[in-house]
Amino acid sequence: MPIRTKKTERISIIGSTGSIGTQTLEVAEHLGLKVTALAAGTNITLLAKQIEKFSPQLVSVADEKTAKELENLLGSSKPQIMYGMDGLCAVAADTDADTVVTAVVGMMGLLPTMRAAEKGKTIALANKETLVAGGEFVKNAVKKSGSIILPVDSEHSAVFQCMQGGSENVRRIILTASGGAFYGKKRSELENVTADDALLHPTWKMGKKITVDCATLMNKGFEVIEAMHLFDMPISKVDVTIHRQSIVHSMIEYEDGAVIAQLGTPDMRTAIQYAMTYPQRMEGLNGRLDFTKLSALTFAEHDRENFPCLGYCIEAARMGGIMPATVNGANEVAVDAFLKGQISFAKIADIVAYVLENVENHSISCLEDVLEADANARAVAKSFIK
Repeated sequence: MPIRTKKTERISIIGSTGSIGTQTLEVAEHLGLKVTALAAGTNITLLAKQIEKFSPQLVSVADEKTAKELENLLGSSKPQIMYGMDGLCAVAADTDADTVVTAVVGMMGLLPTMRAAEKGKTIALANKETLVAGGEFVKNAVKKSGSIILPVDSEHSAVFQCMQGGSENVRRIILTASGGAFYGKKRSELENVTADDALLHPTWKMGKKITVDCATLMNKGFEVIEAMHLFDMPISKVDVTIHRQSIVHSMIEYEDGAVIAQLGTPDMRTAIQYAMTYPQRMEGLNGRLDFTKLSALTFAEHDRENFPCLGYCIEAARMGGIMPATVNGANEVAVDAFLKGQISFAKIADIVAYVLENVENHSISCLEDVLEADANARAVAKSFIK
């Protein structure tokens, strides 16, 4: 388990204009943290407001054109402005932040997280793809530098909190899943659903890509792989149960049969703040649970037949090698195509299955192997769509 003697004082955020990024800034303001650097994509209107409010010394955006637009928008009073992957890595590593929040979506989070790990930063990790694709390399960098990773995902934060009493003799981790927008539907009913339908998550408000991943259960598959890395658990000891209310965020079961669960309102600021203040706890921004108003807490098995993406992730983790990076790359292409109206929702799983069947597995020896596997998976997925 990570060891940290004091809470965060200075943070940088990769993905500051997204859902997790904006909520992190709410927490930072609440806790009185100094924001040293921000990285965003192309939403410079929001980024400019964040710069005005938090006065970071460095910001990064998607590309050179966006950087020039931001520079013109800010006028004479502005921080250093960078762009692209160099900018992301600079935000992760080159400021005096003690904690780096990686909240960007997708594989673009891998290299900045590696840079933060190499610099010995505390990493508040909200980017699933980092550990899914490059888990062993990130863990090795963390171990070598003395960096630590604190989970921000509500499920992994819950497991982390449950393990504060001890991580020995854990029989299994039980990750909860809401089931997404289409829980209970059959494959035939999923052929004609729209992106707007998929984005109607029952309990959480998140970005588009992760919300679609929740609807396919791919998100939960990524979380299974992530839990395997974060908590040094074999894949066989990580289970998933459907919990529609999103009140129980996850559980651990010990060898003697005792189960410890972490409960709370479905509010990401709880997990974000715990990553900032750990090992301490402070007054939070979220509402309190009123148990007298909870009608029921229900649990059910996940539907492997109609929502196979979770199973694809588990199989990729068991295969090892390049396959976790492959399943992730295929999924990113498929979800992007669905959101653009190029494929049906049901085709997301078909594309992932096709890529897994048509890519030959091999071992990985360096980070470049991971990046190459990701690029190849994307190419195969795009060939299927065409």
